[in-house]
Amino acid sequence: QVQLVDTGGGLVQAGGSLRLSCAVSGRTFGNYAMGWFRQAPGQEREFVAAISWSTGNRAYVDSVKGRFTISRDNAKNTVYLQMNSLKPEDTAVYSCAAKFGFFHYSDYSQYNAWGQGTQVTVSS
Repeated sequence: QVQLVDTGGGLVQAGGSLRLSCAVSGRTFGNYAMGWFRQAPGQEREFVAAISWSTGNRAYVDSVKGRFTISRDNAKNTVYLQMNSLKPEDTAVYSCAAKFGFFHYSDYSQYNAWGQGTQVTVSS
């Protein structure tokens, strides 16, 4: 069973940066995909980014392309989300998630392990 602990959220001014971390433990396989999702109050959960643990293939929602970067450190079993040029509309609880395979990476219902979430607040 995979356990995820996500950290790194906080309060930042618009234009600032944050880096989220997702520490992975438990039974993992090279063919896993790791995703980041976010949910703002009163809004649906939204896909942000995903990465294939084995190939490094990446995908992003259009609204964060060019600003956010997802990466992984195999030695540390950690996935990161570097967020630059943050905007107030990026404010949400961010959660990392894990699933087998990179297909359907943007569908949160396909993920079977979740971190507890970390709050990101961007002030204008």
